[in-house]
Amino acid sequence: MSFDFDLFVIGGGSGGVRAARVAASDAGAKVGLAEESRYGGTCVIRGCVPKKLMVFASTYSLAMDQAMAYGWDIKTGGFHWSAFRSKLEGELDRLEGVYRNLLKKSGVKTYDFRATVVGPNTVRLADGREFTAKIILLATGGWPSLPNIPGTEHAITSNEIFHLDALPKRILIVGGGYIACEFAGILNGLGVDTHLWYRGTQVLRGFDVEACDVIAKGMQERGISILTETNLAKIEKSSDSFKVTDTHAREASFDLVMCATGRTPNSGGLGLEKLGITLDRAGAVKVDAYSKTSLPSVYAIGDVTNRINLTPVAIREGMAFVETAFKDNPTPPDHSLIPSAVFTQPEYGTIGLSEEDARNQEPIEVYATTFKPMNTAFIADPQIVLMKLVVSQATRKILGCHIVADGAGEMIQMAGIAVKMGATKEDFDRVCAVHPTMSEELVTMKSPVRKG
Repeated sequence: MSFDFDLFVIGGGSGGVRAARVAASDAGAKVGLAEESRYGGTCVIRGCVPKKLMVFASTYSLAMDQAMAYGWDIKTGGFHWSAFRSKLEGELDRLEGVYRNLLKKSGVKTYDFRATVVGPNTVRLADGREFTAKIILLATGGWPSLPNIPGTEHAITSNEIFHLDALPKRILIVGGGYIACEFAGILNGLGVDTHLWYRGTQVLRGFDVEACDVIAKGMQERGISILTETNLAKIEKSSDSFKVTDTHAREASFDLVMCATGRTPNSGGLGLEKLGITLDRAGAVKVDAYSKTSLPSVYAIGDVTNRINLTPVAIREGMAFVETAFKDNPTPPDHSLIPSAVFTQPEYGTIGLSEEDARNQEPIEVYATTFKPMNTAFIADPQIVLMKLVVSQATRKILGCHIVADGAGEMIQMAGIAVKMGATKEDFDRVCAVHPTMSEELVTMKSPVRKG
């Protein structure tokens, strides 16, 4: 049977674009790609990139305070959101252009339309055109979800936070995951009176508890109000503010409410269930170890599969897909020991198991230290650093590494190489410390603080 394309990709985010490019340039496939919004997807347009630029912007207020404590004569003014937003939007436009040019140079035919799957080998664009493809790849990502309570139509999500006309004076962020905590740090650093409500007992559920405790304390010391065991009940709009009520019947007013209460796989309306493609209860596309769906001609990668929702993971899944589908080299993506960073303030870098998960798995030793970093040791700054290694008693391998510190994301990338290679505690011990640095503590902790 003759097809219009060897591969048709639905979704122009990081994973879909990488798969399309590599299939076309390295495997010689004829590739089409449809994207209904902007190229670059969540990461480039409404996620990692604009968020990290906002993190950078938000840290200057504290940096200027620290500079004055060091003796610098600095005259500070207010933050000009409109000037920053203009530069931010210009950078996102530039990056989207880069993505489009990369696809063009690779020979990928692009369509700026929504696409749906109407047959095992057929996609339909929103303008009515249909194309056939030997293989269809779903790379449609995820989307912020809102709680099912009265008034959430008045709230914004992480999608809209980058496009505000002006910063609010007082904001409520609902949620306790990494997105909620990251934006709490950002907005607080930009001068917004920031409040975070979370239904759980501690923010960043699922991460290492000790690390989360250090982060939460650091957030509060930097001026963020955190209220746990508190859930949103309703939002009411008034002429100049929003009145919110929690599930304890307490009321408060804010200029803006942001819900960061989770994300949903972006699988709705694609026609998948009609074709017998299996979705789980959350709407994620179920795939096997090689990213193949229950329909053999359709694969899926990235957040729409709800495996590990990180941009570098989606890219690696896209590369593994090309090896499997176009290079006769069946390759499952490796989802083990993936380093990650949470750009809270203070920042968190992590790889492997939390202390709690490791203890449930086998007997462990915990090596941990907290201290004031050298750069703030003699000025009035409460910042605390955590360095932590979770070690198997049986094999001595590092099961988990956790860093809470400025630059933790940069550190965990390098520590992650050693952990991924199977380094033991003694391997870390044999490395000479780089002094004076924060990260030298990773190789100088000699006695465990806990066993279990």
